[in-house]
Amino acid sequence: MLALFTLGGGEIILILALLGPLALLSMVFWIWMLIHAIQNKGLDDTEKIVWVIVIALLHFLGALIYFFVGRPKATG
Repeated sequence: MLALFTLGGGEIILILALLGPLALLSMVFWIWMLIHAIQNKGLDDTEKIVWVIVIALLHFLGALIYFFVGRPKATG
């Protein structure tokens, strides 16, 4: 039964090969949304502060929320 829960070297490398790029992409997306929230000219200062706090505290989930709710307000 214990053998079902052990991973060999090949499985660990495969998991890292799949999750590593995904983790890197999510971190890049998070940083991109954080920078965009700071520079978004369509938001007033209070909204910017709120979005930065939301993105910083909720990490990837906050970045996704900002992407779909706050980001389209950018005017240029």
